[in-house]
Amino acid sequence: MIDLRLLREDPDRARASQRARGEDVALVDSLLAADERRRSSGVRFDELRAEQKQLGKRIPRATGDEKAELLKQASQLSADVKAADAERDAAATETQELLVQLSNLVHPDVPVGGEEDFVTLETHGTIRDFDAEGFTPKDHLELGTLLGAIDVERGAKVSGSRFYFLTGVGALLELALVNAAIAQATAAGFTPMLTPALVRPQSMAGTGFLGQAAQDVYHLGKDDLYLVGTSEVPLAAYHMDEILDADRLPLRYAGFSPCFRREAGSHGKDTRGIFRVHQFDKVEMFSYVAPEDSQAEHQRLLDWEKQWLTSLELPYRVIDVASGDLGASASRKFDCEAWIPTQGKYRELTSTSDCTEFQSRRLSIRMRDGKTVRPLATLNGTLCAVPRTIVAILENHQQADGSVRVPEVLRPYLGGRELLEPVAK
Repeated sequence: MIDLRLLREDPDRARASQRARGEDVALVDSLLAADERRRSSGVRFDELRAEQKQLGKRIPRATGDEKAELLKQASQLSADVKAADAERDAAATETQELLVQLSNLVHPDVPVGGEEDFVTLETHGTIRDFDAEGFTPKDHLELGTLLGAIDVERGAKVSGSRFYFLTGVGALLELALVNAAIAQATAAGFTPMLTPALVRPQSMAGTGFLGQAAQDVYHLGKDDLYLVGTSEVPLAAYHMDEILDADRLPLRYAGFSPCFRREAGSHGKDTRGIFRVHQFDKVEMFSYVAPEDSQAEHQRLLDWEKQWLTSLELPYRVIDVASGDLGASASRKFDCEAWIPTQGKYRELTSTSDCTEFQSRRLSIRMRDGKTVRPLATLNGTLCAVPRTIVAILENHQQADGSVRVPEVLRPYLGGRELLEPVAK
């Protein structure tokens, strides 16, 4: 959530942010009104309580008619205090309910618009000319079948659409990717973490995934637990209700976990293969920093993502995601999109978001800086979303005979093999 004081001091910024996101601008004014009622009812309650205490001191010393009158006043005052207390609580509840509906404030440099209004910041690598090489590229599913690496038919038989098995070299390729990604993150100073896949409602809500993203979240009603769509959730909640000393910052974690997404809004999109699936594994970077350091940390996370994609020898571009395509928690987000030859376009492989103080306020995570205790900033960045990375590797490094060249960074984790070769039928 955002700082109510900031909202009161600069409501136009919040209105502009909501407008840029394509979200309800009137929410800002409803929240301001509720906050005013909360504060005024709080003042009224304090005044009545003070009056009640003063009257309580006079009653024991009074006698006769004066005491009877004071007791009458005390009775009325008691009723007034209860009413003011109820009004204060109701206004506070309304304020909180409205506050959690308000998305994070959009960074002023974010391009305004919808999904297609991003700005391309940089492009890396060379897109292969398969025509010049004399063959038509196969898509990842055809390659995965030839290699004995991907089985979507049995995935659908066992679990339904958008599920899959990674088999043989496919399974080994996932393990190689995960180990190489964790090795890079560890070398950069991240603490490796294996995180829970099930979290309590306060963890999911605190990271901002029970608002606009709720339709994509799996909920286990019997246990009131949620399956995470990213290890960002348990990593953000890891320090929930804690105060961290400033000299411990930055804290950087690299979480590996299964991820579960309904993909409720993607009917008909990417139905072939394993690009968009309900369950996948991912290595996620997560940082806790002082708020004044969040923009610099955001750039560092992007640099680590670029280092990773460059090591995989993939052509990719970096985009500044437009305001209408930001998640509720993100103030700004950069995506790295790899070129997918058979689709003829760039597709998202990694993203990194600066969530400023939004999540830490919801999760009650603060930093102690000298005598001051204040919210800190949280940031997240995908290092390796496994299925999409496998898609990009297979398609970009395929050879005419259906084999796939292994990027050098992965070879030590694949027993030194340089090629993934088709299996004999």
